[in-house]
Amino acid sequence: MSETTISKHITLTDKAAEHVKNFLAKNDASLGLRLATRTTGCSGYQYVVEAAEQTTEQDEVFESKGVKIFVDKLSLPLLIGTEMDYVREGLNEEFQFKNPNSQETCGCGESFSV
Repeated sequence: MSETTISKHITLTDKAAEHVKNFLAKNDASLGLRLATRTTGCSGYQYVVEAAEQTTEQDEVFESKGVKIFVDKLSLPLLIGTEMDYVREGLNEEFQFKNPNSQETCGCGESFSV
């Protein structure tokens, strides 16, 4: 039987890192990217992505491809091992998450369960 090891980090693909760096460059106050979860949606949790303008003692800080990623300790168990990608399909652009903790994603793609 083979074992899959889940990375203890949050990572970005090259496309996600490029998009995030461009986004953060427009905000002088940003320290990096904040990735969190909130309870909502059909399946239970939704990803929250925003500029981190401050850090707290509740934050774990990761770095991927030159981007600092701030994750609060409540969201961390839901996000550990997640890879964040940035995808363009036609006129639509969005972040996509490869989360090894996610058991199910709702039909609309807005939320996930663990």
